[in-house]
Amino acid sequence: MRWTVGKVRITKVVELETIGSTRFILPLAGREEIQSLRWLIPHFATEEGRLKMSIHSLMVETPDRRIIVDTGLGNDKQGRKVPTWNNRNDPFLQTLTAAGFAPDSIDTVLCTHLHVDHVGWNTKLVEGRWVPTFPNAAYVFGKTEYEYWRDYRDEPDKVAVFADSVKPIADAGKVELVPSDHRLTDEITLIPTPGHSPGHMSIHIKSDGQEGLLSGDVAHHPCQMAHLDWSSTADFDQGQSAKTRRELFSRFADTPTLVIGGHFNAGHIKRAGDAFKFIALD
Repeated sequence: MRWTVGKVRITKVVELETIGSTRFILPLAGREEIQSLRWLIPHFATEEGRLKMSIHSLMVETPDRRIIVDTGLGNDKQGRKVPTWNNRNDPFLQTLTAAGFAPDSIDTVLCTHLHVDHVGWNTKLVEGRWVPTFPNAAYVFGKTEYEYWRDYRDEPDKVAVFADSVKPIADAGKVELVPSDHRLTDEITLIPTPGHSPGHMSIHIKSDGQEGLLSGDVAHHPCQMAHLDWSSTADFDQGQSAKTRRELFSRFADTPTLVIGGHFNAGHIKRAGDAFKFIALD
């Protein structure tokens, strides 16, 4: 799937798609509640009220940069909490190359945050060592986010993610740490959107009078636009994540801004009473 914002082109490359099996991440999103939000169907949910989600990367091409935003789960990883995320053998890199984005053609890796399903392809296993998957790229991480997970020791699965998908990039000297409001290019500025993680960032694109928002995991699914208090079980601070959702969606509601989620497709945010709804692009 491809979209354009002025001179910027965005291409979605999918690693994994799911229907249902999402209650572990959004426990309040029951089937009856989802069915009552008719605007979710069929793009974001089934008639039975099951959520449609994906793990994907967004390729962002500006006039002078080739950027991959978030890098999914990756192959050969160990110690993940979700069993099917361990020891994956997925043809993602072949899919990426077939879409016109060979790994050595990427000059920037930009992670909205450093969770397991957003950093996995930062590295690949070569002769028993984790090495950068994108050899010619600078890896841009939020400074707040990086320093938090660098020093984190509480949960073994999160420690494993940093050890195999983030630390090897730092060891290779390829990390660029930036503030959460950093301007990356003439077209791309980061927006601080904490809550899901300590230093979570969303990506604001402006080009030729058009705007786009890559929201990352501010919301895992558009149903959270209608229910701002439906925080994810993976949120670092659920109160803050709800506050961030209201602030971010208010900023871009009822505008022509193209919005693409970290786990859902493109659309536009509209106000609906005291909350919002998401109108999918066909």
